Amino acid sequence: MNLEGLDPGGLYIGRSWSETQKGPVIVRVSNGIVCDITAPGVATVRDILELDDPAGTVSQLPGRVITKTNPLPPCDLQAIKACGVTFVSSMLERVIEERAAGDPALAQDLRDDLSAAIGDTITSLVPGSPAADRAKKALIKQGLWSQYLEVGIGPDAEVFTKAQPMSSVGHQALIGLHPISKWNNPEPEIVLAVNSKGRVQGATLGNDVNLRDVEGRSALLLGKAKDNNGSCSIGPFIRLFDDTYTIDDIRRAELTLTVTGRDGYVLNGASSMAQISRDPLDLVAQTIGAHHQYPDGFMLFLGTLFAPTKDRSAPGQGFTHEIGDIVRIASPGLGVLENTVALSTECPPWTFGTSHLLRNLAARGLI
Repeated sequence: MNLEGLDPGGLYIGRSWSETQKGPVIVRVSNGIVCDITAPGVATVRDILELDDPAGTVSQLPGRVITKTNPLPPCDLQAIKACGVTFVSSMLERVIEERAAGDPALAQDLRDDLSAAIGDTITSLVPGSPAADRAKKALIKQGLWSQYLEVGIGPDAEVFTKAQPMSSVGHQALIGLHPISKWNNPEPEIVLAVNSKGRVQGATLGNDVNLRDVEGRSALLLGKAKDNNGSCSIGPFIRLFDDTYTIDDIRRAELTLTVTGRDGYVLNGASSMAQISRDPLDLVAQTIGAHHQYPDGFMLFLGTLFAPTKDRSAPGQGFTHEIGDIVRIASPGLGVLENTVALSTECPPWTFGTSHLLRNLAARGLI
């Protein structure tokens, strides 16, 4: 069980695969102790997040101490949504991908030209503000407008479906790259756990694996770039909001990223939530409301500041993954999420879906 980086005073929930039950169990982590708390009414993470006071209820539940687990992502029935282009620097990288049409060899020259032209003019803009609208009009006149700038500084955030419910992977699992991709990178992010009423009940870490060349060819390939076998990693646990950890802690959270290759290559990066251009609760409000409902809640990736540009294999080619890379994402109070890179075609196939979960819980007398 990976308890590294967890706050001893924090309250966490997660999921572990039980060979005995041939299905998942719900675990609580508190004061370094891991307990199986699975019971009718709390047989899914979805049910826990629907409670009026998840932290208060979970802290009082009886549990069986366990010492060995098989980690699963800490979500189950929730939709898995993601926000893109929520940081200025990563927004510019998306524009570069678009203008390079997915060719990494063109990226550095475009990066220099674009940063010189518009970098300083948009850094401090508030998305959807009158100043942002004026900047948009000016950029259109210069022939520099982009769909990524639209969602970066326009009134409407980019919110897309990252993966299907039950399809994400957790800590220590393989993460997948589609075989057609030659330019890709990890995206370390905070992931909010939101219930059906739009209330944020906790947070965890995520890797929104990104195929830069595929999305760069066309934004209409976003689904192909983002939703592949093993391409969504979430974990290790959801930290439930309580007096010790709130949405304000998310607003000032710091994330670190380390990529270690089999060849000894090491890439270090970071993402600071203090630099996000849209408030996390605004992103939640743009995801759920009268315009869209999620009866089982949703997990929401908040986007990343991290966009690697350091050359790896050849000058001017920037960063791209190699098979076997170990990706480690960490944030104080949320723990460590670690995965190993493989091709999506070589990751274990996704076979345990929502129907399988419900049949398993029914057979165990939990629903």
